[in-house]
Amino acid sequence: MTLTDRYTGVISWFQANMPAPESELSHRSPYELLVAVILSAQCTDKRVNLVTPALFKSFPTAKKMAAAEVHEIYEYIKSVSYPNSKAKNLKGMAVMLTERFNGVVPGEVKTLQELPGVGQKTANVVASIVYKKPVIAVDTHVFRVAKRIGLAKSTSKTPLEVERQLEKNIPEHLRATSHHWLILHGRYVCTARKPKCAECGVAAWCKTSFSH
Repeated sequence: MTLTDRYTGVISWFQANMPAPESELSHRSPYELLVAVILSAQCTDKRVNLVTPALFKSFPTAKKMAAAEVHEIYEYIKSVSYPNSKAKNLKGMAVMLTERFNGVVPGEVKTLQELPGVGQKTANVVASIVYKKPVIAVDTHVFRVAKRIGLAKSTSKTPLEVERQLEKNIPEHLRATSHHWLILHGRYVCTARKPKCAECGVAAWCKTSFSH
C-alpha cells in the first residue's frame, strides 16, 4: 500500500463517518478557547471542562483576567496539572491580549505563540478552530495515532516532524478537521495502552493494526 493510498482511505473513512468533528473543550468565544487550550496541556479535556465554568464566570474577558492576581486565578484551576505555572501564564496572556491586541485573539500562529503559555500546539489549535487556518495541532493522541497508522514515519521523534508530514499529505481544506479526527480516534479507539483494533474503521489502511 502506498502512502497516498493510506491517506486516501483514512481520510475517506473519516469524511463518511465523522463529517463534523468538534473540540471537546467547552468554550463560547476565542478567548475562552484559548484559556481552555492552555489549561489542557498535559491534562484531560474533561478536567478542564470542570474548572472553566466558574473561571469564566469570574473572568469573562481577557481584561477581567488581566486585572486579577495570579493567586486568584490559581484558586479556580488548582485541580488541573501544573496550576502554578498555568495561573501565571493565564495572567500574562490576558495582560498581553488586552494591552497589545485590544482583547482580540490573534489569528496568526506565530503571533499567538508570543502569548505566555502558548506553544506551537496551542497556537495551531486556536488558529485552526477559530480562524480555520490550514494547520494541524499535534498533541499526544495525534502524535501516537499518526505514527501507528502510518500517516507519519514511526521514527518521527517530535510533534513538529509529525505535523510537517501530515500537512504535506492532507489537503489544506481538511487540515483543521483532520486534527479533530485524529484526536478523537486516539482518545476513544486507537488508545495508548490497548487499541481497539477490532472496532476500528480505518484498520484496513493501518500499518500496525492487530486485526489484519
